Amino acid sequence: MAPAESAVGNSPAASLCSQEQEDAYLFGWNPTPGIVSVWANRQGEAVVWRREGERVHCSHERFWPWVLATSLEDLTAVGGRLCRVAVLPPPPSEASPGLIYYRELDGPEGTYRFLLFCADLSRLERMLLRGAARRLGRRLASLAELEDYYAVGPVEQYLMQTGQVYFRDLAYEHLHRLQVDLETTALDPHRGRIFLAAVRDSRGLAITLEAPREEDEPRLIRDLCDLICQRDPDVIENHNLFGFDLPFLEERARALGVPLMLGRQGAPEATRRLHRYQETLAIGPEARRRLRYSVAGRELVDTLDAVRRHDFVVRDMPSYALKDVARYFGIASAERTYIAGMDIVETYRRDPERVRRYALDDVEEVDGLSRRLLGAPFALASMAPRRYERLVSAGPAMGVLEPILVRSYLRAGAALPRPSEQEAGSDGLYEGGAVHLFATGVAEHVVKADVASLYPSLMRTFAIGPRCDRLGVLLSILGRLTDLRLQHKEAARQAPPGSIEANHHAATQAAMKILINAAYGYMGAGKMALFADAQAAAEVTRRGRAILDQVVQALRRRGLALIEADTDGVYFAVPPEWSEEQERALVAEIGAGLPSGIRLEYEGRYRAMFSHEVKNYALLTYDGRLIVHGVALRSSRAEPFGERFLRRALLATMLGKVHEVRAAYLETVEALRARALPAADVATQVRLTKTPETYFASRQSHQEPAYEALIRAGRRHWFPGERVRFYRTAEKQYVWLPDENTEEVPADQEWLALAPTSAEGETPLTTMERVRQSSKELAERRDYDVEYYIRLLTSSYAARLRKAFAPEDFEALFREDRQLSLFAETQPLEQIHPRWIRCQLPRPDQERAEEAGETEQETDGT
Repeated sequence: MAPAESAVGNSPAASLCSQEQEDAYLFGWNPTPGIVSVWANRQGEAVVWRREGERVHCSHERFWPWVLATSLEDLTAVGGRLCRVAVLPPPPSEASPGLIYYRELDGPEGTYRFLLFCADLSRLERMLLRGAARRLGRRLASLAELEDYYAVGPVEQYLMQTGQVYFRDLAYEHLHRLQVDLETTALDPHRGRIFLAAVRDSRGLAITLEAPREEDEPRLIRDLCDLICQRDPDVIENHNLFGFDLPFLEERARALGVPLMLGRQGAPEATRRLHRYQETLAIGPEARRRLRYSVAGRELVDTLDAVRRHDFVVRDMPSYALKDVARYFGIASAERTYIAGMDIVETYRRDPERVRRYALDDVEEVDGLSRRLLGAPFALASMAPRRYERLVSAGPAMGVLEPILVRSYLRAGAALPRPSEQEAGSDGLYEGGAVHLFATGVAEHVVKADVASLYPSLMRTFAIGPRCDRLGVLLSILGRLTDLRLQHKEAARQAPPGSIEANHHAATQAAMKILINAAYGYMGAGKMALFADAQAAAEVTRRGRAILDQVVQALRRRGLALIEADTDGVYFAVPPEWSEEQERALVAEIGAGLPSGIRLEYEGRYRAMFSHEVKNYALLTYDGRLIVHGVALRSSRAEPFGERFLRRALLATMLGKVHEVRAAYLETVEALRARALPAADVATQVRLTKTPETYFASRQSHQEPAYEALIRAGRRHWFPGERVRFYRTAEKQYVWLPDENTEEVPADQEWLALAPTSAEGETPLTTMERVRQSSKELAERRDYDVEYYIRLLTSSYAARLRKAFAPEDFEALFREDRQLSLFAETQPLEQIHPRWIRCQLPRPDQERAEEAGETEQETDGT
């Protein structure tokens, strides 16, 4: 094996740097092109796969595993086996066995200024833990328990040490991607089997592998492994790959004694088998662990991660199920074959061709999701020293930006900062952005003006960065990212639409925007981030509040109707006779008065807006689209009947059609009383947060409908994070309505295997399948509690329109006809109007007087 090319610490520390150095910070310094996968271990062995056209080359390299430390105190027992080096130890093949090397980095005491190297990382960690245990007088299981040390995984260590990144000089379309989806006879791999696998790839393959008989399943699994190795993709993708397909495949292969050889040639044989590991999501009380998979030489990507990441920003996706997501993004074909999950096995028996089309449509939609959502993670992999598969679900601050900063400091031979006690105490707490609600009600002719990338722009314009960033790396790469993003946006605009070039530039600018917007959040992340600085973050928000206030005051002086302002943007209403050109001219005029480097943009115009609460509003576009924003107006747990009513009523309210609001309410009440709606339309959906043990411990004192619905269906085991749909019957009981799809069924959950069977001899998944088989019948039932759902319609859905009308008008609109005789009508429906938000332009003489007064105040203030 040849030693890996390395340049850790070869350049001196510097505060500001050239464009070449900025690019080295941002993209790494090693020009090696075409890396599509890296495998590395704790003994310093690495295997790198590089793509050149349709060929993939494999090379074996060595690197020095490392750990950063604040002191050498825990290595005093090592004695003469601890050796100091100037940059790197000698090549591993030439180094004396058993030695630990260290390099002292440039930085103050208390920082991570000792870079420790050892040929065996596990051995180094054991020695550090023994020394720390003696120093602290307690047992330790992991370096993660100590703030004195900082380490990353072997692949990240290799990439940081060598300055290499994935995908240099490659476009997303150059990747060889393969999608695979399993169809099974049951959700539980201990009870069911695989009877079909659909496989397609980005090189034109589309095929199904089938096992119509039970004895055919081992052959199907072997054929699938052989096909993957023969096609040799860089990436394997599916929707809920980690939650269902791989756990199911792993268990079936284990039960049948079939080795899952999915990895690439060139890696050690053991690493070519599917490998499982645990990943922690979130931190603190919300932390939970989930199963992930990896295999040497290929990147495993779950498009469900990308969908969740997308919805974290937009928060408007109806569900994460593949079919719903495909329709949401408009990638579902009009000829797409649909089969209910519970009907797939029976359909295969009588019409196998239809199931083949269905399965191939599944993998085609996964490919569409990949092309739609994974361009940005692909581009991030050409910047951050991490595996591509990890960047799909990584947070942009800690998961992308921090590894770039760490690599830059190691490259410069500079010590990494250790979060100060003051920073840990603040835990990222400081005054945030400005939020104002100026008016509630309905406005027409609404404009949204937005300060482009406000916080990153303030950081760059006023040079506000973390004090602990002695090299100024964060601000350097922020500036470089901003400049490069504008170049890529322009290149994408100039390129032929839909071309590889256009897609590449669009994905790169999107990735850069993610990093740019993460810079401020990272700086304010408290003790979680190495380079956190709450004081600097507070200065950014202070200046941000001042900028927003300047924009608001400029609009107020001009007599425009202010509706809402939030952090970096403001909604306001303009006179009905104004054109779009006048709106744009106004925004440009106000923007011209902002500090240099701060750009006020015209973000959009809307026919109407319903302002309900801060960050909770509805918008009506000029082409008739309804956009609902905020949890007060929309929720993932909403009952479908209520959601339909609310959207219809919102639209009618913003158009001033009060009679249609009333009609929507009465028609919904009548549908409930006539039981014209199925149970599925009144069911709500919630995400569970409690384990069975936690819920049963408090059940006697406090019962919750979602858990009671599961228990009534025979389920006594579930998992936190599971989504449960249920409704309330006329007998005040709760009925579980299981979803038909398996895209959120976690076949990997340990409780499924460990949970005891019920008194009837059923395992948890057996119970799930039994109820799922009758889910169609359950969803069509009409035994719901009519009076309860009518009250819910009024108190939960109609109530969200309360601020759109005067109190007496609201009461008149949302009474049943049978109640009208009990109340005196305030006025006929024709005389009821929404509470309009109007603008009042000042007279020219009034405007001049106000400007003169402000000038006088400014003079007095100086």
